[in-house]
Amino acid sequence: MSIYRRGYQRYLGEIEGRWRRFLVLPRFSWKRMFRQRLVVLLLGAAMGWPVICAAFIYLGNNADLIRAIPGSQDFIEVNDKFFMTFMSVQKIFAVFLAALTGPGLIAPDVANNALQLYLSRPLTRLDYILGRLTALIGLLSLITWIPGLTLFLMQAAMAGNGWGLANLRLGMGMFAGFLLWIFLVALAALASSAWIKLRVIAAGLILGFFFILSGVATMINGVFRGTWGYLLNPSWAVERIAYALTGMVPPDGPGPGAAISAFIVILLIIVFILERKLRPVEVVS
Repeated sequence: MSIYRRGYQRYLGEIEGRWRRFLVLPRFSWKRMFRQRLVVLLLGAAMGWPVICAAFIYLGNNADLIRAIPGSQDFIEVNDKFFMTFMSVQKIFAVFLAALTGPGLIAPDVANNALQLYLSRPLTRLDYILGRLTALIGLLSLITWIPGLTLFLMQAAMAGNGWGLANLRLGMGMFAGFLLWIFLVALAALASSAWIKLRVIAAGLILGFFFILSGVATMINGVFRGTWGYLLNPSWAVERIAYALTGMVPPDGPGPGAAISAFIVILLIIVFILERKLRPVEVVS
């Protein structure tokens, strides 16, 4: 094969804008995610509950024979508790999906010293984090607020009589609650991936962060016979904020101000870990 001398040629293609460069990262990340069979299977399983809820909404608005059964009218009623139950189930699926996909976003780059290659391009550390965060948030959105708003619009269309406007606060509160949750889960997954190079251990750390902290919070409440231990549970904090946004009667525990404070503190800790670990060069003193 002959080798010919080639001179320099200026790049004549389209140059991405400053605030669109980080979108290159999620585009390739999504391709890599959907090549994994476990990710596709988990997405399919996570879509099962929204389908069941959609069938429940259809029956609740059309099955007059079922309503005629004594005691069944309250069971099939689509109200705020219905959507909060939907949110609780999808939150668990989001954690497992983040544990499956999150460690593969940053850990390989850190383990193979590839951050230098990314940051030698016109990308900053913030661009890199935004790119990885966008990839994970986009994936988690498929099983959280997108089906949630779809179910809300479905109920509003079938119920009629101004149901959508009367319960607009419920829909907006559920949407905001889902956004807070997937943002927290995605950041925790990125921090775990940046801290632990082994993907299996990083996935276990993500699961432990949410489920072990929940158990610790319950244990503290049982020992001290109080409810302030819930502030250590990130899931409870987001749920308490969602209850305040939707206007529902909140569960026992600290108020929304304390829940927001706990949520912010958890986010700051995660951001600090990312800032300390996500560096192209490790300085050893």
